[in-house]
Amino acid sequence: MDEHEAAKAAAARLAGVNERIAAAAKLARRKAEDVALIGISKTQPVEAIRPLIAAGQRVFGENRVQEAEGKWSALRDEFPDLELHLVGSLQSNKAEAAVALFDAIHSVDRPSLVNELGQAMDKAGKRPDCFIQVNIGEEEQKGGCAIADLPGLLAQARAANLPVIGLMCVPPADLEPAPWFALLAKLARDHDLPALSMGMSADLEAGVMLGATHVRIGTALFGARA
Repeated sequence: MDEHEAAKAAAARLAGVNERIAAAAKLARRKAEDVALIGISKTQPVEAIRPLIAAGQRVFGENRVQEAEGKWSALRDEFPDLELHLVGSLQSNKAEAAVALFDAIHSVDRPSLVNELGQAMDKAGKRPDCFIQVNIGEEEQKGGCAIADLPGLLAQARAANLPVIGLMCVPPADLEPAPWFALLAKLARDHDLPALSMGMSADLEAGVMLGATHVRIGTALFGARA
C-alpha cells in the first residue's frame, strides 16, 4: 500500500470509529465529544501511526514504557499536541519513566505502585492523570485491584497526591461486557470519580452507553494485528 492509500485507509477507519462513538452517545443522550478516543498503538510501528495523526487523531495509548520511549519522542517533537496514555500494567521501577513520558496512566492497581508514582511525580513536578485499574471480574490472570481493596487504594492514592480522575477495567472475555461496565460506573459514582476508561474495538458501544469517558481502540483503528 502506498502512502496515499495508507492515509486514505487510516482516515476511513478513524471516521468509522468516530461514527460508532457518535451513534452510541446519541442513544445514551450524551455528547460524542465527551468521549475521548485513545488509539491503542502498542506493537504498531511509527509508519502505521503517522497516517492516523495525519487524519486528525491526537490521543494514543501504549502498553509498555520502553516501547513507547522508542517510538514517541520524535513524534511528539513533531506534533506537540499529541497526548500519550499508558494503558498496560506498570512495573514500580518504571514509575519515573512513565511520569516523564505519559499524560495519563490507566493502570494504577497496588500500594507499592502508588508510592513509587507519588515520589516520581513529586520529583518531576509533573502529575499525569491517573485511573485506578479495577479487576472487575476478579480474574487471577488480570491486573487491577480487587473491588474490596478499591476504597483503601483510592485513599492512599489521594494521600500521595496522585490526581486520580477515574477507574479503568478490562471485562472478562467471552462474556457480555455491559454488566461489568455498569458495575465500574457505579463504583466511580460511589467514589466521586468523573472518568471511566472502558470499551475497546469489540464493545465500545456498550462502554459509551454506560458512561465511558475514554475508549481504548486498537484493532478498529489499525486493522487486525499480523
